[in-house]
Amino acid sequence: MAVPKRRKSKSKVRTKRAHHAIGKPNLVPCPNCQSYRLPHRICPTCGFYKTGVVLEPKVKKPKEEN
Repeated sequence: MAVPKRRKSKSKVRTKRAHHAIGKPNLVPCPNCQSYRLPHRICPTCGFYKTGVVLEPKVKKPKEEN
């Protein structure tokens, strides 16, 4: 099995890791409700996609107080 002959310097390691950062998600406004969502996905708030409602949005039930 191959083993590195020399230890990589800190600058070489850090230069390589410079591209590992997580970028911002590309959010677009929903044409129906104007809330932001990922492109080419069903809107989680209104269930709208392209031409109409595909899924009924989930309604959160209020917690019952005893």
